[in-house]
Amino acid sequence: MTGIMDRLSRLIRANVNDLIDNAEDPEKMIDQILRDMKESITSARAQVAAMIAQEKELELDAAETKKLAEEWGRKAERAVTAGKDDLAREALRRKRDNEENSAIYSEQLGVQSQAVAKLKDQLRQLEAKYQTTLGARDTLIARQRRAKAQRQVAEAVVVFTPLDPSSELDRMERKIRSEEAHAMAALEIGDDSFEAQFQALDSESDVEDELQALKKSLGAGSPQSLPSGS
Repeated sequence: MTGIMDRLSRLIRANVNDLIDNAEDPEKMIDQILRDMKESITSARAQVAAMIAQEKELELDAAETKKLAEEWGRKAERAVTAGKDDLAREALRRKRDNEENSAIYSEQLGVQSQAVAKLKDQLRQLEAKYQTTLGARDTLIARQRRAKAQRQVAEAVVVFTPLDPSSELDRMERKIRSEEAHAMAALEIGDDSFEAQFQALDSESDVEDELQALKKSLGAGSPQSLPSGS
């Protein structure tokens, strides 16, 4: 049962793929590929822009926390100078917190910068691929149209080839040859008939000449006197 289902599934996939292959128009498919690539480029640009914005925010946060840490450090110094240790302790705690935040922002900024650089490189590759495909579009379509025309001509030659005994043209040619043969035969028969008539005339002339010669030899050509008593 499993084997039958596998074969049936394979048969269905084969038929579906065949239908898809026959339905595909290379020119339309190439244009669709270009549209998909352009949409991907637009989406990728938006993602890169968002990542760059996040990178800029991290830069500002890192710079701001670093600046605050320096300011609290100066305030701690002033508090110590003024003999206010409690105030100095609070300033030092805040200085430390901002230094820690600045370190976190800096670490995140490094990761973000690497991600932005990678996305920019992928975007450049996608744009380059799009330009290459766009430049090759006309050539690919011209090749597809040329191949289609060549196939149509080849199929037409196969259909109308004179070497095909079943073709309509070959049948007409045989019919014409038959008519030509009958015409030549009729002419030949006509020639024989005329020749026979002339030969008959010649034969009659020879017989007449022979008759006259016979008559002359027998004296039949002039009246003769009958014997006495006849």
